[in-house]
Amino acid sequence: MKILIGGAIAAVLGILGISVWFGEFLGLLKGALPIMLMLGGALAIYIGFDELKDSWKNKAVEEVPPPAEDKEEKNPEKYKQEIDELKKELETLKQAEPPKEQPKEKAKEQPKEKSEKK
Repeated sequence: MKILIGGAIAAVLGILGISVWFGEFLGLLKGALPIMLMLGGALAIYIGFDELKDSWKNKAVEEVPPPAEDKEEKNPEKYKQEIDELKKELETLKQAEPPKEQPKEKAKEQPKEKSEKK
């Protein structure tokens, strides 16, 4: 309710102010109008240039031909066979190499020996 009353008072004072200082209001409007037109024009140029750049990008994307599809890519049997071969190779590598001791365990044991010597 306070906002409504405040808005009404401001509107009445604005109307009274324009009627009393109408000449000064026109002088201010004459000075502000060219600046507002310049700023509005600059904003319109910027937005138009941005849209133009977007349309250039869209045309460039449309001109790129889609990638050619290979017939081999649609053959799942080829991939299954390749996976099986890789699994066999992995198993042979696991069987060929025995597990090695990790040097971290040796490093942990050495400080214990030093503390036992003291």
